[in-house]
Amino acid sequence: MAQTVDYYRNNPLIHRDRRLSQSTSAWVRSFACEDLKPLIVCRGPIRKEAMDVYEEMGISHYGILLSEKDSIVYPNALAPELRQLTDSRRVHRVPDYTGASKEERVERIHQIIQIAKDNGYDSIFAGYGFMAEDEEFVAAIEKAGLTFIGPNSRTQADAGKKDEAKRTALEVNVSVTPGINNVTARTLLKKHPTRAKLLALADAEDLNIDPALLKDEKLPVEELADAILYASYAKGIDLYSVEELSAQVQLEVADMFKNYPGSRVRLKAIGGGGGKGQRILGASLLMTKSPTDKQIAEAAAEAPTMVREVLNEVKATGVGDNKNVLIELNIEQTRHNEIQLLGNGEWCIALGGRDCSLQMHEQKLLEISVTQEGLAAEIEKAKAAGLGAQVKALESDLKVLKRMEEESERFGKAVGLDSASTFECIVDRDRHYFMEVNTRIQVEHRVTELVYSLKFTNPKDKNDFFIVESLVEAMALLARHKKRLPRPERIARFGAGAEARLNATDASLSPHAGGMIRYWSKPLEGEIRDDQGICLPNPDTGMFMRYKVAGAYDSNIALILTKGADRRDSYEKLAEVLCKMTIRGTDLGTNLEFHYGLVNWFLGQNVMAKPTTRFVVPYLTLVGTLKEEANKIDPVLAFLEMKKHYAKLVSEAFADQPDALKGELKNISEVLDRKGTLLTRPMERLLEDPHLLSGWLSIHRHNFRIDGGKLVWLRNPLVILEETYGYLNMSHDPKATAAEVIWDHDNDLLQKGLRFYATLRDKFKLDKDDYFKLNEILHKDKAPKGFDAQTWEQVRSAHFGFEAGLELIGMLFLVGINTNFWDFRVEDDLEVTIPTYLNDPDLQARMKKILVPPPATKADEIVAMCGGMYYGQEAPGLPAFVHEGMHFEKGQALYIIEVMKMFNTVRAPFSGTIDKILITSGDGTIVAKGQPLFKITPDEKFVEVDPKELEREKRARTSEYLKAIL
Repeated sequence: MAQTVDYYRNNPLIHRDRRLSQSTSAWVRSFACEDLKPLIVCRGPIRKEAMDVYEEMGISHYGILLSEKDSIVYPNALAPELRQLTDSRRVHRVPDYTGASKEERVERIHQIIQIAKDNGYDSIFAGYGFMAEDEEFVAAIEKAGLTFIGPNSRTQADAGKKDEAKRTALEVNVSVTPGINNVTARTLLKKHPTRAKLLALADAEDLNIDPALLKDEKLPVEELADAILYASYAKGIDLYSVEELSAQVQLEVADMFKNYPGSRVRLKAIGGGGGKGQRILGASLLMTKSPTDKQIAEAAAEAPTMVREVLNEVKATGVGDNKNVLIELNIEQTRHNEIQLLGNGEWCIALGGRDCSLQMHEQKLLEISVTQEGLAAEIEKAKAAGLGAQVKALESDLKVLKRMEEESERFGKAVGLDSASTFECIVDRDRHYFMEVNTRIQVEHRVTELVYSLKFTNPKDKNDFFIVESLVEAMALLARHKKRLPRPERIARFGAGAEARLNATDASLSPHAGGMIRYWSKPLEGEIRDDQGICLPNPDTGMFMRYKVAGAYDSNIALILTKGADRRDSYEKLAEVLCKMTIRGTDLGTNLEFHYGLVNWFLGQNVMAKPTTRFVVPYLTLVGTLKEEANKIDPVLAFLEMKKHYAKLVSEAFADQPDALKGELKNISEVLDRKGTLLTRPMERLLEDPHLLSGWLSIHRHNFRIDGGKLVWLRNPLVILEETYGYLNMSHDPKATAAEVIWDHDNDLLQKGLRFYATLRDKFKLDKDDYFKLNEILHKDKAPKGFDAQTWEQVRSAHFGFEAGLELIGMLFLVGINTNFWDFRVEDDLEVTIPTYLNDPDLQARMKKILVPPPATKADEIVAMCGGMYYGQEAPGLPAFVHEGMHFEKGQALYIIEVMKMFNTVRAPFSGTIDKILITSGDGTIVAKGQPLFKITPDEKFVEVDPKELEREKRARTSEYLKAIL
């Protein structure tokens, strides 16, 4: 039956009538927000979500702000929401949202405020972009008499800046990560090391500082230095250079390496967020228990470059910008947990947690809900199953969650939180450390919305209340009514929520910009798809409109969410959604297959696992080893060799019956030929995509064993074949394109076999998974009760015919065995064991190239690793990385490429000499993937691999696999 409900525009999980003015209760009606007039100054999924929520609240006068990058040329619109908001008077434009410099940022703030005033808006919503955490922006809005829909400027100052947040946390007894939060003060003290010299500096620069601070001789000099620095930011002058700051950071980092051997150090620009403005250094010392001074110096020498990179990413390089950078111990085996907060300045409520540990390049990939109710339920299930280690691990998590929620509420009250924010922590087994507060709504906020709703009750009548299921709605209510809103009660909604971030990346999760989306299947029931409006059809034709995945913004295309009664239920629904989702286009790369494989990996292991933030890279490396091994196998060749094997068996069995031999050889050949594409098509698909293979191997890990070097099935291989077609979304569908599903004749054979075994199971009163028992029965020559000898022989013959050739699927399990795939596993205590070799940087780099082979290039060229914006120097005014005639070493920086807001330093894969620089148009040039950048002479001559030799190796490896399955 065709899908009739539009789960994109009419999804009961996220869409509802929110007009409080329609309530029969006068108290509820008093909280209506229909007179709110917000201007939405952000982009991405949150802009479309805000538009929907405001319309559902009855807010009719809202507007959106576009940057010039959001082309409003309809066929190429990067703002597909324009198909929904057709009133051009409510669409406004600025060159960009934040400006490229401090001066431009100030100018942009005034432009936005003026647009709001000129067009009758009384409030501004900034979503989860950088503007949402810009204290100066919020203060300017408040000064102009407008309302900011988000935390006020005081909260932004005390909690939004990472250094101030850490100081506040210490004041209210919140545990924090070891590190340094005032390196700029220490930089200033290096130049002006005494109180007298600091006071002289303040006087010379005529800085506006509280006289009480200047007179307080008990004030520590570092705090005095901080006060002077804040005054300099207000005046718009610099008291130190980036070079001086970088040198101080390098010294502090070296001290951290000495004090915490075997650990890395994280640098975080105070205005960063969303993975931007952060770098980790010290990978070379990670396995070194007692590093030498030389090793420490070499590792710390990376700091100056990283300081410039993080400041560039957060646009804090202008004169007078606060360039403070947190220097923190990178606690290695940790999980990233965060608590959703909501407050009105008087009360603050925690709304459970989210586990965001599955991330890469500081960018979150998969987020899951963590609630007290959910953990308590899992503890009871584990107790009932006798899983003692799991019970202990979950009880520890529950205790940590309770402490984090208590501390987060305490922190929220301390900073006067009057909107939504997120309290972020790192969790190390039974301990946690405060990391930062994001004074804005988070990308993953809907995960919390799925597990909790808010019940606001009339203090004078407990039967008079209203329910809020949207944090965007709650923020609007708080902006409009603030202190009038009573503290809500959090009400459990669904047992668990999960979110996968669909990003424009390649198979190695590197950004892949520039693709064009031309088709996207419709959302399923139970799926939330926040995609910025990409799936909004053309209002005139009702057809899908193509969408350009631009490199000007981050890599996120959409947020895909599901809910469930528990975490496993939500993961199973997410797996179904990802399986059924089809997204096609030109030069389009997404991480859809990565997510599908990963979710199924957890389903096959344990969904309550505790992966750390270091999970994804070694996991990708493992997937790379699957691809490397899969590349050595030819399933079609294996099928043909298997036919020869069966012919040999038949010949031996009928050696003394020459008259019957010819007919039997023909029969077995025909039996196997009918299975050719039935077997090889799904195998080729799995061997081609290692992410799909990873998930498949995980969910089928208990379906076989190896006895004496031979593979033995523990479940019916025909059932596994059917499940494999389902796993690959290739099940029979008469309306689907033949290339995408099982072919009709293959499906007929498969269904015939499944019916045969279902009949036998029914006859012998066996369950579907009692294959081992059924197989034992079928191997007996004597007919069991209920069968005569002739019928029983026909049954056994049919069994042989249906099973013949299915051994081929076993080759997939051997790929897992030969790559030690199952050594990467979840233990009984829910900790994830990652084999040490998968942390080897050289192996990781090599497997990245296996997953995504580098662009084809000549031996005398270096080409762009991906499309993006090319920079030949670290920062304006600094020397170029390379020049013509220069010799470079392996690992030396050659250029920077900015793609989707991330600056990537690209290093030489080998040593050689630069003969010619081919980019002549300077920094900021747009380059395409594979575009030649330099003509070079490598130090070593490249040896081309003979394709015939590769083919011989493939045949030999395939033969080895066949020996174990036949």
